[in-house]
Amino acid sequence: MYLVVIAWLYVALMMAVAEATHSAGTLLGAFLTFVLYGAVPVSLVIYLGGRPARRRAAKAREAAEREQQRAVASAAPDGGGEAAADAAVAPVRKEP
Repeated sequence: MYLVVIAWLYVALMMAVAEATHSAGTLLGAFLTFVLYGAVPVSLVIYLGGRPARRRAAKAREAAEREQQRAVASAAPDGGGEAAADAAVAPVRKEP
């Protein structure tokens, strides 16, 4: 995939050079040619092409977080997900 991206950027660069060196061409036209025919489409293709990899990475990260939460919950002394209460401190309640 990167070979196609590099080739397309090369073509867009050559189009920009041709625009800049032409007698009726301008540097602004060359810059816009490179950006609109090269940089914007290539960045869009790379972003859309990388979507499956980003999705897999997010799923792997979520699975690792779930596994870490399970490990923490099973390592607790009472077997639950909460910390053990301190026996020396009495609970404070409001009187009705």
